[in-house]
Amino acid sequence: MNEDIEVHGSSGPPVLLLPGGHVSCHGFYPGYPEALVADPGARVIVHDRPGTGKSTVPGTLAGASEHLHALVHRLGMGPVVVVGQSLGGDVALLFARDFPEDVAGLVLLDPVPCGDADIARLLERRYAVLAGAARVPPLRRLIRRAMRAKAEREIAERGLRGSVAEALEWSADIDVRELARALEGLCALAEGFRESDLPRGVPAAVVSADHEPGRIGDGARAAHARVAAALGVPVTRWPGTSHSLHLEQPERTIDVIRAVVRRTTNLA
Repeated sequence: MNEDIEVHGSSGPPVLLLPGGHVSCHGFYPGYPEALVADPGARVIVHDRPGTGKSTVPGTLAGASEHLHALVHRLGMGPVVVVGQSLGGDVALLFARDFPEDVAGLVLLDPVPCGDADIARLLERRYAVLAGAARVPPLRRLIRRAMRAKAEREIAERGLRGSVAEALEWSADIDVRELARALEGLCALAEGFRESDLPRGVPAAVVSADHEPGRIGDGARAAHARVAAALGVPVTRWPGTSHSLHLEQPERTIDVIRAVVRRTTNLA
């Protein structure tokens, strides 16, 4: 075990948290590990996979599920309930597809539209262009300020306070070049993704943001509906929530995770 891995709790069903983008999982889900240890008595794995967060090990999106497979076996804690937001949701889906025996349950929090190659291509290209612009220091600082300002507006508009506001603030204060690297290969993975390859019968929840109409919003709604149908669960959507729904509605999100964990252990 290294400095990029924390396990909260000493016994109980294991839960693996996966953050969005390339940022660290440490602090991404403020209060979640403690809440899940308290109820339903879970063990919670907080980990930065290679190429993300505090990890100094190079890594790619394509290699994420293989790494998680090795991690779960090294810790001796499988199968796990996997919780993933945004890109972390895609990683969770790929992990479940590639190593279904390692996954006891899935909680997907507004995942990037896995399986929609057009949106994946759009996102990958958009951030590649921004990363190219960010090679120029003044433009890099401008892009970073714009991303911070967007997060600050969301914090103010939604009345976020304390650790959830801090989590949104620092997770938006990033070097866009690092995010672009984290998204490399997203389109290729989307082209090869089939919802029918997901394990059937695994306890799961799909929580989708209240997306505005448009290419990405419509695509996200459709992709989330396809994934939910393949997993045999409804889509959960809370009115007014954005992509950062795990910070806007932490209590509700924790309750969703608890329900999935209980289903895996027949405690419901």
